[in-house]
Amino acid sequence: MDWQSHWHWLYIAGMAIGAIHFILLGRNPRGVPRYEYLVAAFIPIWSGLAYLSMVLPGAVLEQGKIPVAGQVTHFARYIDWVVTTPLLLLALSWTAMHRHQKKDWTLIASLMATQVIVVLSGLVADLSVVPWVRYLWYINGVVAFLVILAGIWGPLRAKASSQDSELSSFYNKIATYFTVLWICYPIVWILGPSGFGVFNQTVDTFLFCFIPFFSKVGFSFLDLHGLRHLSSPETETRLDERVGSAMRFLGFVPVRTRQRRSQLKRTRYLSGGM
Repeated sequence: MDWQSHWHWLYIAGMAIGAIHFILLGRNPRGVPRYEYLVAAFIPIWSGLAYLSMVLPGAVLEQGKIPVAGQVTHFARYIDWVVTTPLLLLALSWTAMHRHQKKDWTLIASLMATQVIVVLSGLVADLSVVPWVRYLWYINGVVAFLVILAGIWGPLRAKASSQDSELSSFYNKIATYFTVLWICYPIVWILGPSGFGVFNQTVDTFLFCFIPFFSKVGFSFLDLHGLRHLSSPETETRLDERVGSAMRFLGFVPVRTRQRRSQLKRTRYLSGGM
């Protein structure tokens, strides 16, 4: 069985389901700008199409991958990441500035541009034949990645903290989720066939399907549903209520939001009974 194709097809299916969910969710935005749903849906669409190129029969470049220095470089991953990862940073920035009417576009653009450097450094590293050159470009990418983490936990966190405590608490949790998953990327890269070769291409493919799924669809799911709870807790749909219960169990929804939601339910119940 070709496990690499198996993981890729599962990933493509997951991206399709995620995109459909975000499109349907955007029909009832509940206080979250519609453009956030558009970005959330576009991310898995683009990513799924990029991964599709790695499972379809191709020509010289095998559609999405090419042999380099005794290992396979999946350049379609970088075509995916150079678009989707800056957009994920955009979504995280919008969350940090959720209640700000005027967004700090200089900060947002700086983070997105730096992420492009991270991805392109990884691509050049993966295409390099000389080992020390490969690791030099990898280090360049890691340094740029550390700059992004500084931006997430420095100015972006300050933006969230300058608003209400509920949003600040939610940002800290979603940024932690975001950071943990993104740290996995350079670790898997350096331990996989592109780096030290601790594990083989099949494991590498699985990890680069598993991690991106949760860092894209998983992040957008938690982010959008969390913002919906913060923006309009009194207009929950049945799906929102179920997702909200799960998110409260995981600690993503602040306590004050839960209390306010319970008070609103009691108010509606008493009003209906009079």
